[in-house]
Amino acid sequence: MEFGIQLANLEPAKIRDLSQAAEGLGFDYVLFPDHIVIEGPERQYDPHALAWDMVAMAAYAAAATKKLRVGHLVLCNLFRHPAITAQSLMTLDHQSGGRAVAGLGTGWTETEFRMTGIAFPPITERLRMLDEALTVIKSLWTKERTTFDGEFYKLRDAILWPKPVQKPHPPIIVGGGGRGLLRIAARHADYLNIIPDSGKPGHLSLANARKLTDDSYREKTAFVRDEARRLGRQQDAVKISSFVYMAQITESREATAKSAEMWASAFGQTAEQILQSPMLLIGTPDDCATELRRRIKTWGLAQCIFATSAFGDESGLRRLREQVLAHI
Repeated sequence: MEFGIQLANLEPAKIRDLSQAAEGLGFDYVLFPDHIVIEGPERQYDPHALAWDMVAMAAYAAAATKKLRVGHLVLCNLFRHPAITAQSLMTLDHQSGGRAVAGLGTGWTETEFRMTGIAFPPITERLRMLDEALTVIKSLWTKERTTFDGEFYKLRDAILWPKPVQKPHPPIIVGGGGRGLLRIAARHADYLNIIPDSGKPGHLSLANARKLTDDSYREKTAFVRDEARRLGRQQDAVKISSFVYMAQITESREATAKSAEMWASAFGQTAEQILQSPMLLIGTPDDCATELRRRIKTWGLAQCIFATSAFGDESGLRRLREQVLAHI
C-alpha cells in the first residue's frame, strides 16, 4: 500500500518543509494540483489563495527530497500542449533522478477558464483531447520520432530528447470520476484516482460528492478493471488510488459518532455511509486503520493520497502516519 500527500495553497518554504517531513515519515508521494483558481464545492474560492506554477513547484519539491516520488494530481491537459507536458515531465524525471509521476486530467474548474478566456470545450471533447494527449505523450517518451494526425493534435516527425529516466516512462495517474474518464484510464493509466465527477458540471458539486459512496466506488473500480481487460490489458493493470479530502482522528468512538453525524447532515447520508465515504477518514486511530484495511480489501486500493486539508501541518501529518498508516 502506497501513501502520499497533495500540497496546495502553501508558501514554497512550507511545501519544502512538508515534503521533507513526508519523506522522513516514510510517505511515498508528494503531489500537486494544477489550477489558476483553487475552488471548493459549489464554485467557492478565495481570490487570494496561492496558485503556483505546479510544474515548477514539483521540481522544487524534488530538489528538496531524495526518495519521494514527485508529480501531480493532476495536471490540466488544457493548459499545455502534450508535447510541452511530455517535455516538462521528462525534465522532472531527470531532475529527480527517476522519481517523476505523470498525473493528467481533462480539467474541470470552469471558473478559471471563464476568467482567462482559455477554451473550455464540453466534457466529451475534453475527454477526446485527453485520450489523444496521453497517446502523444507516451509516444514522445518512447519513440525516436512521433507522427500523429489526431482530431486535436497533429505532430509530424516530432522528437523529444532525452527520454525519461524511467522505462518505458514515468507511471501515469489519471484523475476523475465520470464513465468516459474511466475508459481513458483503462486504456492509458497505471493508477486511477477516483474523485466525484466534476468534469461535466465544470465544478465540484455537493450533489455529485454525495454520489461518491462506498457502493459507487466499488462499481467504478469494477468497471475500469473490466474495461482494461476488454482492451487487452491485465485486469489489475490499473491500480486504484483514493483521494482523502478530510481525515479526522478522534479520541473516542463517541467523538467519532458525533463527527459522523455532523458530516451526515451536510452530505444527506447516514453516519454509517460517512464513515465509509471515499472522501473522508474519520475515527479513532485503530478504527481509521481498520477502515483503510477494509478499503484495501473491498476496493482493491493500492494508493491513498491525503489532501492538505486532511492533515493541516507537520504535526498532523506525523500523527496520521504514526497512529494510523503505520498500522496498515
